[in-house]
Amino acid sequence: MPLVLLVALISIVVSIFGDETLAGASQISLIVATSVCLSIGLLRKDVTWGDFEKALSDKMGSISGAVIILLLIGALGGSWMVGGIVPTLICYGMQIMSPPWFLVSACVICALVSVITGSSWTTIATIGVALMGIGQAIGYDEAWTAGAIISGAYFGDKISPLSDTTVLASSTAGTPLFTHIRYMLYTTIPTFLISLTIFAIKGLGNAPAQTDHALKVANALQDTFFISPWLLIVPVLTGVLIAMRLPSMIVLFLATLMGTVTAAITQGALLDEIAGTDLEGFSQRLRGALIVVYGSTNLDTGVSELNDLVATRGMAGMLGTIWLIICAMLFGAAMTATGMLETIMKALIRLVRGVVSLVATTAFTGVFLNVVAADQYLSIILSATMYGPTYKRYGLEPRLLSRTCEDSATVTSVLIPWNTCGMTQSSVLGVSTLLYAPFCFFCYLSPIMTVIASTFIKKKASPPGLSPVEEGSCFCSYEVKKLSSYGS
Repeated sequence: MPLVLLVALISIVVSIFGDETLAGASQISLIVATSVCLSIGLLRKDVTWGDFEKALSDKMGSISGAVIILLLIGALGGSWMVGGIVPTLICYGMQIMSPPWFLVSACVICALVSVITGSSWTTIATIGVALMGIGQAIGYDEAWTAGAIISGAYFGDKISPLSDTTVLASSTAGTPLFTHIRYMLYTTIPTFLISLTIFAIKGLGNAPAQTDHALKVANALQDTFFISPWLLIVPVLTGVLIAMRLPSMIVLFLATLMGTVTAAITQGALLDEIAGTDLEGFSQRLRGALIVVYGSTNLDTGVSELNDLVATRGMAGMLGTIWLIICAMLFGAAMTATGMLETIMKALIRLVRGVVSLVATTAFTGVFLNVVAADQYLSIILSATMYGPTYKRYGLEPRLLSRTCEDSATVTSVLIPWNTCGMTQSSVLGVSTLLYAPFCFFCYLSPIMTVIASTFIKKKASPPGLSPVEEGSCFCSYEVKKLSSYGS
């Protein structure tokens, strides 16, 4: 009932609010669904209020890191834009990237960066933002550009040995890391090639030919910002920090600091304009720099559509996303504490009748948990833990389980508007999840590809043991609550 109600409410508010759904209507939908879930649990005496508070505490603890990263991403976006770093990347990118091959190039670049960094979030927050600007300047629809960026970023996030989801899926399923990565290539490479083919067809068949517009954008950027190759030192140093395998928070903080200092040195007039007071000297410059980091900025470039591109929101711009994440965690905590999540998991296990149905059910579970739990880490853990005994019973290797979890839970999280990944990337790229989702071909083709690949797998003789239903019943609510405290 709570899940059906949530889907119904989200559908209604999307039809009413459209792109503004995430501004508050979705949060209210999640709170209403949470209240219904808790009311049922309390009336049936399946849960006490203390159980809910404990589950909520675990959930909030698991997203604390993500909240800080979101704030840092907001600060990074402001400092790199006003500091002239992103405008420089856009200007030079327009000169290098051919419009017919832009989508393919954007996807491949993000894939390479994400493989090296192991983080789709960092990739999208840095190079992804610049590519969005290049795409807009060239004349591409923002949904297509965001789809190419996300497809490439999540390709790398899925197979990089530095990725937390890659390590989590392999370790939870009991698969050696590089065995897991090699086995994923059988489904990941074909899916990625199909995605690139679609982007190539779009680019070659319907590429925008707005050279005058691109030139106009480049001139406007050069008139507004100080553009220089020296500004590229900041993203290069950021790449070095990433290569040193420093934690994401440290990398984002230092990158923001470098961007702010760069803005103070090279874009002094812009900072004075943003400060908007009669202060002089250092105080005026410091006020402008702080506003860039925490608040919103609106610069007049003389080109209306470019004004929207260079506008920044800072840390304050991420508060709406954080609000939505908190509401999503409320719903996830209620579903966990009341045992409703456990009941759904048992029902899913009953659908297993063979290897293909097992893989399909696992993939569906990964997507389903992204919707219900709103967190890809919890989705991976629950899927791998719940289906582990069943895979063993069918004589299937753990690497099949770990690959299926990655092909479903990891890559589809960004397609759910109220999932932490979907909310984050939507905020960073400035494109609604519902708009870019149809063009994230790699993300929704991956679960389909993993099911197709399973048709070529033959199970071994099943050893005596528990039936799938009995195995599912072993996955008790205590374990669900315990696993829900796993932090990203």
